Amino acid sequence: MLEIKATETVREGSIFGQVSSMDHEQLVICHDEATGLKALIGIHNTTLGPALGGTRMWPYASEDEAITDVLRLSRGMTFKNALAGLNLGGGKAVILGNPKLKSEAFLRRFGRFVESLGGRYVTAEDVNMNTSDMEFIGMETRHVTGLPEVKGGGGDPSPVTAYGVYMGMKAAAKKAFGTESLKDKRIAVQGVGQVGKYLIDHLIKEGANVMVTDIFEDKLQAIAKATGAQAIAPSIIYDLDMDIYAPCALGATINDDTIDRLKCAVIAGGANNQLQDEAKHGKMLLEKGITYAPDFLINAGGVINVGAEYLGGYNREIVFQQTEKIFDTCLGILNKAENEQIPAQQAAIETAKARIEAIGKVKLSY
Repeated sequence: MLEIKATETVREGSIFGQVSSMDHEQLVICHDEATGLKALIGIHNTTLGPALGGTRMWPYASEDEAITDVLRLSRGMTFKNALAGLNLGGGKAVILGNPKLKSEAFLRRFGRFVESLGGRYVTAEDVNMNTSDMEFIGMETRHVTGLPEVKGGGGDPSPVTAYGVYMGMKAAAKKAFGTESLKDKRIAVQGVGQVGKYLIDHLIKEGANVMVTDIFEDKLQAIAKATGAQAIAPSIIYDLDMDIYAPCALGATINDDTIDRLKCAVIAGGANNQLQDEAKHGKMLLEKGITYAPDFLINAGGVINVGAEYLGGYNREIVFQQTEKIFDTCLGILNKAENEQIPAQQAAIETAKARIEAIGKVKLSY
């Protein structure tokens, strides 16, 4: 008789190994031949509530790359929602392929997969997705947020995300420079998408000396012309003489190569998963004396916005007031990191886990 041991370990590098290594509850594979839909939904932790996190669409080089991305992103959402004080767990979805593949049928089919999870996962927009896409997804599921304002939703969450990043940047500046003022600070913003654009507006208004870059030259020049910011080639962004580096594009821009090149005192931006290797590169920043505002902490404005919409009683003014609290939360995390001589990323994760554990114990009784 074959004996199956409950303690049998999974193979490192396998899908189950990856899911286990980051303590995920669930990884859902979605496939529809008729529409060409291929998607992954990662549900990391639902202790605080249903897993809420956006859906992004990207032409991943491989399925392994997509799996790694959805697992890292969904884990980040758990910590993001916990630190933001939301009663929501962490989840994320990625759709594999060129965004040009999107159609009504394509998006509604994805909505059916979301609905099949019975509310364990709530979606919203992320990279290459917008409020119109959420409308189509919403035709097939109740578990969607980030709908247009004309449909009773909170609209584009990007301005709120940018405001949270701005608050986090000011907190990091206070820690590094002794003042939260960004006037005359040399700030390099990498990526002029929706969040980057709104962040630049805040920085220019405060009198910062802003440099911007983007892989799309037309977008870069348009933003530079509209705001007066200085356009910089993407290849030299890490070598600039700057006070603050603000990564607002895709992740993993803080790595072995760039940390050696960076001359800044602060890193604070809107991109997810900025550290290529969480433990290694967080420690390298600490050793180099760079004040790092953890991405999942300061870019939480968007999820605060869509979370308020999903939970009901949406009020834009209250959303911005809640997002403003990111300043105090970020300063508290940075103080913890300094006092304990640990990387800010570690301090933020420990704080998020502490809240999840505490609320989990509250829920032990009915």
